[in-house]
Amino acid sequence: MGEVKEYYFSRKLREIAQMRAEGKEILNLGIGSPDLPPSAGVIEELQEHSGKSTSHGYQGYTGIPELRKAFADWYQEWFDVTLDPNGEILPLIGSKEGIMHISMTYLEPGDEVLVPNPGYPAYRAVANLTGATIREYKLEESLGWTPDLDALSAMNLDKVKIMWVNYPNMPTGAQAQIEFYERLVRFAKEHQILVCNDNPYGFILNDKPVSILSIPGAKEVALELNSLSKSHNMAGWRVGMLGGAADYLSTILRFKSNMDSGMFRPLQLAAVKALQQPASWYQSVNSIYLDRRNRVYELLDLLGCVYDRNQVGMFVWAKIPAAYASGFELSDAILYNAHVFITPGGIFGSQGDQYIRVSLCSETAVFEDAIRKIENANL
Repeated sequence: MGEVKEYYFSRKLREIAQMRAEGKEILNLGIGSPDLPPSAGVIEELQEHSGKSTSHGYQGYTGIPELRKAFADWYQEWFDVTLDPNGEILPLIGSKEGIMHISMTYLEPGDEVLVPNPGYPAYRAVANLTGATIREYKLEESLGWTPDLDALSAMNLDKVKIMWVNYPNMPTGAQAQIEFYERLVRFAKEHQILVCNDNPYGFILNDKPVSILSIPGAKEVALELNSLSKSHNMAGWRVGMLGGAADYLSTILRFKSNMDSGMFRPLQLAAVKALQQPASWYQSVNSIYLDRRNRVYELLDLLGCVYDRNQVGMFVWAKIPAAYASGFELSDAILYNAHVFITPGGIFGSQGDQYIRVSLCSETAVFEDAIRKIENANL
């Protein structure tokens, strides 16, 4: 625990709360918590089943059969991946839980784990909790924010048990192409590494969701986490899944079953409804995000930042102007002078030091207000 620091957002939200208590109006464009609701049918499903007297008992550790089948159908329809709902899908209390379960199952002191820089801070924090040794691999803009697998192959990877990847990528918004996944699967087989792809952003401003499990032979060496948090506006509901070979999942279940119980049954049934949404529902959500992203582009242009318009997901990743030493410096300048909070890229690793990240999880009017505040601040 001595190696695990308090989550950056936890500390920053306290600071923002204090500023608000002092009467300052702070606009938070940092955290990616969807402000849009799930579909009306999902909420109705939860309400209907919550009223039944038989709905409130403990649930099984592997999720109800209806939910596992719904996840399997969803993967078949959108990713062209066949998963057996009776062994190759494990529902989770959010995919973040899965990061812990996988790590605690397969890592211990003496093992090594490949963690991306920049990357989701939970990969590093959980690795520290297991006692494993972190081996960073750098993501470079020049390589499309994908790892240099040739450079990694030239290293001694004998002690590496797990490699974390995350595409579509957070924080950079980069997409992984099929060709990269094919190379990654070959790399994992060659070095006997379990690759874990964290894939919760596949449906946000992205016309072609892709799964690593669609690659022939991937199930031998890869697992994939997914979630309804971002794709279905259900972050607070805590519904996720782990997909992969039954042997891997049954081993992970041995750990998970000692840590939690199954999700509230009406919530699982509502998740089934969410997974059955038609393409038009995703399109309607993305039309809102598209309008917001255009406003964010205006804000970043005002700051003199540079960004890739091909990125996907619910954030915009942008390189800061040379006038600022780091994303932290620019973020603080915006917060203290314009009362707008934008995430510094350095919280995701040293490779993000020259970047900032803006969340799309606010109404368009909020971004317009932020633009006015920044203009008036004369940064």
